[in-house]
Amino acid sequence: MKQSQHFLDNAENCAQLAERADDEPTYKRFKRMEAAWRALAKEQDWLDGETSPAENAA
Repeated sequence: MKQSQHFLDNAENCAQLAERADDEPTYKRFKRMEAAWRALAKEQDWLDGETSPAENAA
C-alpha cells in the first residue's frame, strides 16, 4: 500500500470520529486533523511523482 493511502485512511478515520463527536470543539478538531491528513497524502503523491507540481498547487 502506498504511503499516501495510509494517510488517506487516517483522514477517513478522523472524518468518522468527527461525525461521532459529542461537542463542537471535538468535531472541529477531528475535521482539522482530517484536512491535515488529506493535505499530507496529496503532498506524498507529489513526492512520489504521482502528481505534477501544477496539480498540487490547484
